[in-house]
Formats: sequence, C-alpha cells, structure tokens
Amino acid sequence: TMFLLAPGFLIASEAVLHNAPVQVYFSPRGECTYAIVKEISAARSEILVQAYSFTSAPIAKSLLDAHKRGIKVMAILDKSQKKERYTSATFLSNSGVPVLIDSAHAIAHNKVIIIDREIVITGSFNFTKAAEERNAENLLIIRSRELAAKYVANWKEHFRHSSPYERPY
Repeated sequence: TMFLLAPGFLIASEAVLHNAPVQVYFSPRGECTYAIVKEISAARSEILVQAYSFTSAPIAKSLLDAHKRGIKVMAILDKSQKKERYTSATFLSNSGVPVLIDSAHAIAHNKVIIIDREIVITGSFNFTKAAEERNAENLLIIRSRELAAKYVANWKEHFRHSSPYERPY
C-alpha cells in the first residue's frame, strides 16, 4: 500500500512482516561489523549496497570475497566518496566490483545491504571503523522477501540516476 500526499509525492510504503526474524545490534563495540561480514559471507547470489560513508576494510574485503565467489555485487555510494583519495569505492572498483555514485541528492545517506533479495541490513550504522568503535549507532538485519523487494525497487531507482565511479588521480 502506498500513501500519496499529493500527486507524485510518495510519503510511505507499507509491508506486512509476518514473523520476519530481525536481529538488532548497537554500537560502539556491538559487533555490527562482524554481523554484516557474516551475512555477506553467506550470500548465495546477489549483494546490493547503498552507502553514505564506506571505509570499513572488513566489510569491503567481505564484498570482494563474495565477488570472487561469483556473487553479483554492486554498490551505489554517495558523491562524497569521489573526493576521498582512497576509500572502499576505490578498493572495490579496482577489484572489478561495479561501483556507482549517486549525485542526484544533497546526500545519498542510505546505509543498506540487500542480500539474495531476502535479507535487508539497514540502520544508522555507516560502514566505517568509527561507527563500530566510537559512534552510537543501530543496525537491523531483517529476513523478509517482501521487505527486500521494496528495498531492491528503491535501489534500482537510485541505480537509474547514478553514474559509474571514476577513481581520483
């Protein structure tokens, strides 16, 4: 169900989650990074990422490992990643993982990983060392094909207006 405020203004989308298992993590030092890496390591077919700040070496390495296992991995990142000298965007792009930049918004502030179109990882948790070790953050891992379908649809909307990442020189 979608609720329209006015023509063209979507304000909400509803999903009924019947007994969908949810895991909740908090940082600092709440094992959020470990939980993300564990889910990525178990992926069977596809991992779609949206991230604002992405500098976590363990998460980037787990995405690369998944890519090497033949898992389809794609990432859409905020335009701030273009200015950084070396980020996970550079690491993943250099390794053959398709990375796109979403410049259509003031900030592409999503923190989402969709795995196998059935697991959604989201919350305030940026994919950074600071988010794990110093910040007060939250992370949800939700197992729901219905919710994942909504996140995939949103990911595709952002994919359509994103452009390929070009490494800074």
